[in-house]
Amino acid sequence: MKLQVIQQKIFEIRGQKIMLDFDLAELYEVPTKALNQAVKRNLPRFPLDFMFRLTIDEWEGIRSQIETASGNINTMRSQNVTASQKKRNITATPYAFTEQGLAMLSGILNSKKAIAVNIAIMRTFVMIRQYALTYKDLTDKITELEAKYNKKFADVYEVLKLLIDDKKERASLENRERFGYKKEWK
Repeated sequence: MKLQVIQQKIFEIRGQKIMLDFDLAELYEVPTKALNQAVKRNLPRFPLDFMFRLTIDEWEGIRSQIETASGNINTMRSQNVTASQKKRNITATPYAFTEQGLAMLSGILNSKKAIAVNIAIMRTFVMIRQYALTYKDLTDKITELEAKYNKKFADVYEVLKLLIDDKKERASLENRERFGYKKEWK
């Protein structure tokens, strides 16, 4: 399973990275209804920080992202996944699973496909977390270098700015219309 495919199905809501029930159902190759029924049979395993239902505003925001990414504004990706999802009640918002909820989901879905998909999903979440940490470290180092060396290079920056401004001024003088005595050379 390609990590990039999974990464496209991860959204950020309420400050948490989440995946939606219909995307998970597509990855696990089960109907969304079956996935949600398995969760409901094991509801004590899914507290609010593991799984929650999106509000209408959150769903509309994600839905617009999905429609923009797919380039098809008239259909939702969730309606294109399986035949059972074509019957999806669009007034009911989907469930969102956090990383901990996905780990718990692996305990209740016990097929080979579910295990393989969960491993790929966990790897994707780890990769995203590592990328975010690396990006923050890099940003901190650049900020530190700028603070340390900007004072030393302030004069260099000013000279470069003067040279650029001087070049622009000369270019504007060369393009001006000439007037006065015109000497013709023979």
